[in-house]
Amino acid sequence: MQATRIIAIRHGETAWNVDARIQGHLDIPLNDIGLWQAERAGAALADERLDAIYSSDLQRALSTAQAVGQTTGCPVQPDAGLRERCFGSFEGRTFKEVEAEQPEQALRWRKRDPDFVPDGGGESLAMLRSRIQHTVDRLASQHMGGQIALVAHGGVMDMLYRLATRQDLQAPRTWELHNAAINRLLWTPEGLTLVGWGDVAHLQGQGVRDELLS
Repeated sequence: MQATRIIAIRHGETAWNVDARIQGHLDIPLNDIGLWQAERAGAALADERLDAIYSSDLQRALSTAQAVGQTTGCPVQPDAGLRERCFGSFEGRTFKEVEAEQPEQALRWRKRDPDFVPDGGGESLAMLRSRIQHTVDRLASQHMGGQIALVAHGGVMDMLYRLATRQDLQAPRTWELHNAAINRLLWTPEGLTLVGWGDVAHLQGQGVRDELLS
């Protein structure tokens, strides 16, 4: 059976990642480190043949995707189906702030309640899983026998891993979700299979990064 190869990349770092502030659907740009990470991811994938690059339409993902597009020559196609989980009124706050102000909701979030929806029009984990599964099926089915890149967010990467390994939504996370990490999966109509996860070898050259941090 033909399959679609997927390279899934989390966006580069943002200032809110550093502050552990909930981004959700808020459109936060990459910081200097994130821009460097995006460039490194693009360089690492320069020799890959891609039939398409699909990206969340939020700028932190789009900027990362564009770095991949520049080195591969493949245009970037924004797709709102790849957005981060919507956290409603939690967006812009840290978990500690949510815990202090809404302890009952914070507890349900921490326990990974699949049906918990944050106040203000957020998404539950079950809703996020359904959206990501539908989006991946829709995009990957258009490229059977080929290879595509999906550039998105930590919550999306987490859901891809769970879908590929058949892990429950409440299973404790034992895998990393590094910014600008390169992850590889295989898609068939039967679902996703994990090929490789959390490749950050392209981020090991610390010289430029250290200059940015100094």
